[in-house]
Amino acid sequence: MDPLTIGALVAVSTIVVLFSGVSVATGLLLVATGFLIAFDGMRSLPALPELFFAELNSFALLSIPMFIIMGASIASTRAGADLYEALERWLTRVPGGLVISNLGACALFAAMSGSSPATCAAIGKMGIPEMRRRGYPDGVAAGSIAAGGTLGILIPPSVTMIVYGIATETSIGRLFLAGVLPGILLVGLFMAWSLFSTWRSGSAEVLAAGSYSWRERFSILPRVLPFLAIIVGVLFALYGGVATPSETAAVGALLCVIIAVVIYRMWNPRDLWSILRDSTRESVMILFIIAAAGVFSYMLSSLFITQSIAQWIAGLDVNRWVLMGMINAFLLVAGFFLPPVAVILMAAPILLPVITSAGFDPIWFAVILTINMEVGLISPPVGLNLYVINGIAPDISLRTILLGSLPYVLCMFLAILLLCIFPGLATWLPEAVMGPGIY
Repeated sequence: MDPLTIGALVAVSTIVVLFSGVSVATGLLLVATGFLIAFDGMRSLPALPELFFAELNSFALLSIPMFIIMGASIASTRAGADLYEALERWLTRVPGGLVISNLGACALFAAMSGSSPATCAAIGKMGIPEMRRRGYPDGVAAGSIAAGGTLGILIPPSVTMIVYGIATETSIGRLFLAGVLPGILLVGLFMAWSLFSTWRSGSAEVLAAGSYSWRERFSILPRVLPFLAIIVGVLFALYGGVATPSETAAVGALLCVIIAVVIYRMWNPRDLWSILRDSTRESVMILFIIAAAGVFSYMLSSLFITQSIAQWIAGLDVNRWVLMGMINAFLLVAGFFLPPVAVILMAAPILLPVITSAGFDPIWFAVILTINMEVGLISPPVGLNLYVINGIAPDISLRTILLGSLPYVLCMFLAILLLCIFPGLATWLPEAVMGPGIY
């Protein structure tokens, strides 16, 4: 059978299996094993356990559970509320300071925790009621928090970027740096739309400033500055040549646990146990998907599906930007139904040779891919952030939350367009700090 036909069967089977309700990792293993037996016979089975565990035999993978522990430590404390209060007090005299402080808090908390749902929950619990109390439209209050929560997979340190780096053998340090300027760009676009939408709704009076004394402003800083110092320290250790990503993540995780104990008085062993328990569950889930995706990729390669798809795409007589548009459409649809980690592990090995042969930078492409995954987090039918916001504010209908988040999706599309016009937004900082890359 033609490899492209087999590839079509694999795609359909994968969709059917994943929609049956099984976990992503189990679904990938079932499809990979089934097609290997069907087209390569039983002789392929003895190699699967070795392939499965070989995918986990990487020192770089240690950074994943470490960054997850770092995020879980922060998410289990009042750090989100304190961060929100600190920004509100310092930005209160800026027109629209409340919505700006909410988005700023989302960006910083997402960078610290790396979890979109945790960011929505931590910032939304305080930010949404306060914005509604002051007269901000429900769509702006809910949509801004839902969109702000997605920034965690783009702004470093990002577990998603680590997974992409491992899947494509790309420098994790360069990937982290590549997400900085696009992340700031997205925050700026989100803020601009929020302020414009509030002004357009006729609620411009809510943009007026509140009032806090200088003592109130400085009193909150000791509770948030240590966490921000950890982010700066992690990035300095990573790019200053002090430590590898895995070592840096381990130190960051330890410091976050210490700060949670010292500043937020988490003396109870049950609290520490819950951090380790939840971190272990999430880490095992991601590592299981990575291992299963390795077996899935082996199946695609051994049946010549990956090579045939790459040759077919390369043989298309289309402009490379048309090709990139097709790839973006595919990523967008995949992100509607699958978590970012699964999409990256399934698609990146296939797409990498295609985008490099078309002359695109893999570091730049990582940012494009990640923003597409952000869109999936606030788009139905899966749209996890939408349901988190609905749980925080059940009196705001899901339709209102969805409509409120759509303009932020357009902001993400605008960011992708700007990155296509000005690719240096993603590539300049990695090259400036680490020198030109060789791909």
